[in-house]
Amino acid sequence: MIEAPSVSRKLAETRQSLLRPLLSDAIAIASCDPLGTPPAPLPEESACLSPNAVEKRIREFAAGRAAAHQAMRALNLRPAPILVGPKRAPLWPAGSTGSISHCDSCALAAVGLAETFAGIGIDIEEDTPLSGDLWDSIASATEQGWMAAQPDPGRAGKLLFSAKEAAYKAQYAISGRFFGFSGMELSFDMSGGRFTACFTSDQPPFSGGDSLKGRFAIGSEVIITAVEIPRSELHPC
Repeated sequence: MIEAPSVSRKLAETRQSLLRPLLSDAIAIASCDPLGTPPAPLPEESACLSPNAVEKRIREFAAGRAAAHQAMRALNLRPAPILVGPKRAPLWPAGSTGSISHCDSCALAAVGLAETFAGIGIDIEEDTPLSGDLWDSIASATEQGWMAAQPDPGRAGKLLFSAKEAAYKAQYAISGRFFGFSGMELSFDMSGGRFTACFTSDQPPFSGGDSLKGRFAIGSEVIITAVEIPRSELHPC
């Protein structure tokens, strides 16, 4: 008898379909259900986990790596260990670049060839309001003004948070620089499902005023955001 997909597995597949149009076809994507039984990470990957990691963290880590390996296979790449860097960012095997994100019931991965893409960033968040006490830490005065003008400011804040996460991940693959939420200011085309992330200061090789273009989707109880940086467009402006 063929086992029917779990509810959370179906959710993961639905959310994968939301991510697909946000990225170029040359980028492979995949999903995995962390609430099921994700395949075990490769031994080198498992060694990156803290010995004190709780079950939830172990499942999410395993699901993220499983999704990334699946995306690698779609690019005809042999799955290789995705280790963890000093800032906890994934270290992508030679020839590839990508991004991993997860929420409680879904892990998503996007992988591209390094010769084509300099950076990729994706993020998935529960579609719930961002707490008001976090607004000042993630949003500029201009961004807070935009949030306040939206029908649901809290949910707009969660979208802003997610989009900044995706943009930061994409640029980090290139700059290797970690900086606060004030390092980028975002603007949104809500009807078109697009956003622009503009650097507020120099983050070599990016200069203040350079911008990254991203896309977002909202549905299936989540917010998904994505940014890709083609190698030919390191300065998108």
